[in-house]
Amino acid sequence: MTDQNITPPEEQEVKVKTPNIIKISEAKNKKARWYVVHAHSGHEAKVAEMVKQRAETLDLTDKILEILIPTQEKIQIKRGQKKTVTEKIFPGYMLIHMELTDESWLAVRTTQGITGFVGVGNKPTPLPKHEVEAIKQYMTQAAPQYKADYVEGEAVKIIDGPFTDFLATVKSIDEEKGKVQVLVNIFGRETPVDLDFLQIQKV
Repeated sequence: MTDQNITPPEEQEVKVKTPNIIKISEAKNKKARWYVVHAHSGHEAKVAEMVKQRAETLDLTDKILEILIPTQEKIQIKRGQKKTVTEKIFPGYMLIHMELTDESWLAVRTTQGITGFVGVGNKPTPLPKHEVEAIKQYMTQAAPQYKADYVEGEAVKIIDGPFTDFLATVKSIDEEKGKVQVLVNIFGRETPVDLDFLQIQKV
């Protein structure tokens, strides 16, 4: 095995750790399209498993092929600790790759936890292919975003750098870069200071 086949560690960290696609069947179905369904928010994974069980029980695995729960990894800074969290991009929504027939529609629609298909009128509308591809790309894009545990105007304490132990007020947050601008009271004046999320903590 050559070194070229080894994936550098920085690339491995970026890969989405949780399996967001629930494979129901390896069957190929040219009539299958991606549909969006409403599910009870917070229970998407459980509902997806129930859809899978129903497809298997009702022998519809040639019609209901896979389910996608769009999520993205973010780096969360909490109490000075850095951890990666998986966050749903569209809470309460799932994408189902299926051929829409009366039987497959009924099987999905009557699964506990699903409140309906997204569509025009009563008819489920398939998502255009480019939208599905865009969602998949967004899920696996390289730089994990930082998830702010702070809000603008919040009082925080600086725990690192030259202003350690100073109290400050959050002025603006840049989640993409994991940066925050705070106002520090120095010599009776509020001075803006740019810091990393790791340099502050909640009071």
